This record gives sequence, structure tokens and C-alpha cells, in this order.
Amino acid sequence: MKSYDAIIVGAGVIGAATAFEMAKKGLKTLNIDAMGEAGHGSTSGSCAIIRVYYSTVPGTALAYEAWHYWRDWAEYLETEDERGVAEYRDLGCLVMKTDLNDNLSRHMSICDELNIPYEEWDEQQIVDRLPHYKLDTFWPAKRPEDNGFGEPSGGKIPGGVFFPTGGYVTDPALSAHNLQRAAEAKGASFLFNSKVTGILTEGGRASGVQLGTGETVHAPVVINVAGPASNLINEMAGVIEDMSISTKAMKQEVVHLPAPEGFFSGGREMVISDSDIACYLRPEKGGHLLIGSEDPPCDSHFDVEDPFSAEWQNFTDQWDVQAMRQAQRAPTIGIPGSPKGVVDLYDVTEDWIPIYDKSSLPGYYMACGTSGNQYKNAPVAGKMMAALVEYCEAGNDHDAAPLSITMPYTGIDLDIGFFSRNREINQDSSFTVLG
Repeated sequence: MKSYDAIIVGAGVIGAATAFEMAKKGLKTLNIDAMGEAGHGSTSGSCAIIRVYYSTVPGTALAYEAWHYWRDWAEYLETEDERGVAEYRDLGCLVMKTDLNDNLSRHMSICDELNIPYEEWDEQQIVDRLPHYKLDTFWPAKRPEDNGFGEPSGGKIPGGVFFPTGGYVTDPALSAHNLQRAAEAKGASFLFNSKVTGILTEGGRASGVQLGTGETVHAPVVINVAGPASNLINEMAGVIEDMSISTKAMKQEVVHLPAPEGFFSGGREMVISDSDIACYLRPEKGGHLLIGSEDPPCDSHFDVEDPFSAEWQNFTDQWDVQAMRQAQRAPTIGIPGSPKGVVDLYDVTEDWIPIYDKSSLPGYYMACGTSGNQYKNAPVAGKMMAALVEYCEAGNDHDAAPLSITMPYTGIDLDIGFFSRNREINQDSSFTVLG
């Protein structure tokens, strides 16, 4: 097969964005994906929420920069897609103040530092916009079989913070296809229905990949953007022992419930994050609400060794748990007798902060641990990976002198070393899908 400047393992939204950014630099790239189309792995199961509230300054800065790309999505792509352009709905995000998030004091402080707009809402403002809501507290989050489930804990949600720079993408798989077409217009190539079974090396550095067919594809640079399969690819490359941060595939279930009439006052929809009941939600097509879990300690977590197996692809009682926890906040929500929603995998690290880094194998790079909260950052992640490869392949030592880039929209300098494979577990993280 042909030789390339870089092979990108994975064609999800971040893999396709990486191809686009590298192709814009004149590099000849090939994305290889086990699925049949771009974005048909875990990207297609993403809730595709675009938000700016994170627990760390770099995480928040990255997300705020990325919001501008989604706002200007068609302009960013620089080309047309025969399937149309993915729609970004800029609705804003409401986050409930709780003791768990320290009433969002840190988040607001970070936003002040980065000049990110937000509004503080009191209880009445929340109920005016969400008339079906009851603002009793229920923390700590429980499961239906736990004592006291559904019983208020005696307090009241004191208010919330509304972030106007947020919303969601209605079709995440289409956004990856958009990036594929944008990358192809710059000379990139894509290979689907092809599973990588080995990482090739020569002269002490990466030299390509082997496919399940036995064929080999050669390139001096290999980038692992394999989502839930990223740990398997890192094992093939023999780079895991050098890493202090690891990744794993974790099963997730997302609930679709019918929205009560008038759920959003005046039809003014929004994304909502509520750590008191450990759920987040956004509007979903067909008059539904999409409800996800913020992964509280009471819930079991199902780690998956083989992301290509069928062992994880069915709903469990976790679906009911999330539906019933959300119904504590809005008792008028109806819960159907049979589950509807999405079952998919996250690719997560110990602190839920991704790895955007080189590795101990020269020429081998990683954009891993990204599931759950990095879909929104794909355009900037692609730009970072393209810059990182260029920096390291020019002979620079990213471990000793980490690359920093100035983000074009916000002008903020971002230290990519923050996302190192060798960092200590970041205690500022929420240790949840919120990052």
C-alpha cells in the first residue's frame, strides 16, 4: 500500500479534525478506522454537548476556544459536504449551584480570569425558565434501591450559573463526516472497515501499522486517536509502561425520555447540569429529553476490555436509575416501560482529563482518554496534535520543554504539557464526565 507522512488510527471527530489540521500543513495523512464511516464509533454516541465550564483553567480555556469553532462551523470547514453541515444549537448551559461544586465559585473565578461570560441565576429565575422543576436537594445521589431515594435531604438549590456560550450539535456523526470531507479537500485519505492489529517500528521509531488483512501501511508518524480502543493500540506500540496516566473503555448509557409539555418555558431550550441529582440533560429530537449520568460514587462502572465485543451493547438497570434520578427534580417527566437512548463507550483516564501527547516511542503520538467531555474540543485538539507532531518531529523535546500554542480566537496561551501522559493525577478535576 502507499506510504504517508502520518497514519491516524481512528476517524472519529478528533481523528478527522487531526487529519484536517495536518493536511492544511501540507502533510499526506491516512485515517484508518474499523467502522464503516467517519464518526460511526463512539463519536456517534456522543451527547455532543458544547460547554465551557471545566474544573481547571486549561480545560476551560480549551473549551472556550473550541466554542468559537462550532459557532463558525461552516466557515471553519472551508468546503462543502454533500450531506450538509452539522447543526450547532447555541442554547446556553445552566449549571446548578451545589455544595459539591462549591456553588460554582471556582468555575466563575476561572471564567473571570479568561473573560468568559456567565450569569448568576437565583431560584426564581430557574423556576421561571423551568416551570416543572422542584429545587429540593437530594444529595448525596442514590440508587432507587437505597434507603431514602427520592426523599429530599432538607435543603434547596440556591441558584445556578447560566453560560451563554454553549449548546449541542444535533448530529455528531455528521460533524465527523464534515471534517472528513474538509480533510479530503486538502489531500487527506481515509480507509474504513479496517482494523489495526499492530504498530510497526524500524530503527527505534514508529514506521506504520499492520492491518487485520495482513497488509502494512507505512509512515514515520502514527497517531493513536482510537477512542475506546486506544489502550489496545498503546499496548501494540509498547508505550504503556512509560505512562503514569492510563486509559480504559467504560460503558455508558444515555436515556431518552418524553419531555412534558412546557418543560422549557416559552420553548427556550437549554442544556442543564445538576450535580445534586448527578444528571445532565439537553433537548433531543422528537420532543424528548436526553439524560446522562455525572457518574456519582453510588453507581457501578462497567469497564470493557474488548470494545469490539457485544458484551456491553445492551441497556441495564442504569437506564432506570438515571431516569428516576432526573424525575426527582422534575416529577412530571414520564418514564416509558422500555428503554430508549444510547449505549456506548467512553475512553477515560484516571482524572477524566485527556492525553494529548507524544510517547516513549519516537514518531508515535496519542490523543486518548477523550470520551465523555472532549467531543466539544475536537477542532482545537486537532490543531494541537498537528502542532505537537510538527514540534517534536523538528527535534524538540516536548517532555523537557512542553509546547505552548496561542489559540487564535481567544488569544490564550495553552500549555499542551498539561495533557501529558506523565502528569500526576490532577486533583482539581471533578473526576467525572464533567472533566
